[in-house]
Amino acid sequence: MSSPSIPALSGLPPEEYALREAASGLISLARDPAFVEAHILPLLAEERDTGDWYVARCWEGREGSYSLQVFVWPAESRTQVHDHTSWGVFCAVVGAVLEERYERLDDGSQLNHARLKKVWQRAWGTRDGVSTVLPYDGGIHRMGNPGSQTAISVHLYGPRIGGMDGRDYEPSRDYVCDRFGDERDESDATARAKLMGEKSTK
Repeated sequence: MSSPSIPALSGLPPEEYALREAASGLISLARDPAFVEAHILPLLAEERDTGDWYVARCWEGREGSYSLQVFVWPAESRTQVHDHTSWGVFCAVVGAVLEERYERLDDGSQLNHARLKKVWQRAWGTRDGVSTVLPYDGGIHRMGNPGSQTAISVHLYGPRIGGMDGRDYEPSRDYVCDRFGDERDESDATARAKLMGEKSTK
């Protein structure tokens, strides 16, 4: 499957400038009828009976320069609270996706400890533009679909900082753990089980 064309993705400088360029490119892509017909609409017919969110399409740039992913959100599915080791931008292309954003209150000096405060939440619909995150504490959030119909969103991530994909959080326990490898598309049920399993062994 060939990668969709997004202008100016290669060689982007980090963070704020890259986010502006990526946001513009992602909006153009999400509104492109050819992209929607080829990569989005078929997912509504192919929807998996998992009950949990999943990454249905993924295109990777050369040497990890970017990762373009299409997420499918069945009704009432949601992620673990998490962050990323890259900048990121997403928009809804079908339905609406709820985002909860968190602020970290501790200084990060205590291993596997993080105290979070929820600072805002917003439902992102197809006409609401894009949401952006910065690496680590600049983008701690949870995403989900509290509605009764399937939602689909398109996400664009920049190059990772280091070998980790990000961190997963359990706010009720003030707990955080590193997330490695290709767990970016790991289902919430699996991620939560892993997170709670690690917590019980500490």
